[in-house]
Amino acid sequence: MIPKQENENPEMMSKNPKYWKGPFYFNPKDPNLTVPKFDTSMGWGSTLNFGKIQIQIAIIAIILIPIIYKMLF
Repeated sequence: MIPKQENENPEMMSKNPKYWKGPFYFNPKDPNLTVPKFDTSMGWGSTLNFGKIQIQIAIIAIILIPIIYKMLF
C-alpha cells in the first residue's frame, strides 16, 4: 500500500482546520509567512504562520531585545 502524499496547494493550506491551533496557524510546510485568518467573523485580515522558523525567531527577538536592553541600561 502506497502512503498518501500531501501535495496541497499553498493557497488552500490555510483553509485546512488541522493546521489551526485556536487562533494560531502552525504549518511548517506552508511557504507563506502570513496567511488569511481562518475565522473572519471579527473582520478580514491575516495572521502569522507560527510554524516558520523566521516567525519564531522574530517573536523571540521582540521579547528578548527589551529585556536585554533593560538589563544593560
